[in-house]
Amino acid sequence: MSITFLELAEKIIKEENKALSTDEIWQIAQSKGYDKEVATKGKTPGATLGARLYVEVRDNPKSIFIATSSRPKRFLLKSLTDIINIENFELEPVHSIKKQEYQERDLHPFIVYYGFYYLRAYLKTVRHSKSGKKEFGEWVHPDIVGCYFPFNDWKDEVVEVSSLMGNTAVKLFSFELKKGLSLSNIRESFFQAVSNSSWANEGYIAAANIDDNEDFRIELERLSTSFGIGVIRIDIDDPDFTKVILPARTKDLVDWETVNKLASINPDFRDFLKRIKVDITSREIRREMYDSVLDREELSKLLAKKK
Repeated sequence: MSITFLELAEKIIKEENKALSTDEIWQIAQSKGYDKEVATKGKTPGATLGARLYVEVRDNPKSIFIATSSRPKRFLLKSLTDIINIENFELEPVHSIKKQEYQERDLHPFIVYYGFYYLRAYLKTVRHSKSGKKEFGEWVHPDIVGCYFPFNDWKDEVVEVSSLMGNTAVKLFSFELKKGLSLSNIRESFFQAVSNSSWANEGYIAAANIDDNEDFRIELERLSTSFGIGVIRIDIDDPDFTKVILPARTKDLVDWETVNKLASINPDFRDFLKRIKVDITSREIRREMYDSVLDREELSKLLAKKK
């Protein structure tokens, strides 16, 4: 009988009777042979286990798990808190971001990480400097584009029949990245995202520092609702706590005219489309052809020298 990643984590924490990091949970699972009980592991089961636990603690107030505020985070069952010292077992607020010196391009690996593990999408950076036609002006290029393929989630027969009916369930994403969002730049940033990203099935603004000012949040929600652009808060201290704070409006149809315009001026975007075509045809996604997905340790080192 197979078990889920969360059931695996519960089983191991209960047996070990202490708080464990996701790496420790997976290592113990392998040493005890419990990893073989998990139904679907994928290519990076340890990372998948971590993603499931982080989402569970972050989004489910009735979760049986709690997590430390220390790094690395460790997870414990709430039922064990009476017999274990639970000091530090409180989640740090996601929105308290320290001021740091970094560029928007430094945030790319963080959204690539989030896109891969939480949107199940493969992302690629679009370098604006490679565009050959300037007459279209600015606000044409998204910073990052991505694609979700249904092959890992659907049975082969479903994929084949849906393709014959003209619906492959492939989903295109577009992301505009900002260091921060506040009342001083929200309208310009938002309309830039509308121009750059509204062609996709889902378009987002992603930022590391998002103001909590009430007037700002009201305006942000109004713009998101009006134009269907979602908002992602990037957590540079703990990438697994990056989350969608305002959902994008999912569109069934892609704006192919805008896609064609973007493809005509930017070789990165043309290569992205070519890659999607090859992967759909072969049903074998070449992960190395997209932006590299760094692990948590690599991401933490990325901005360390800029803090």
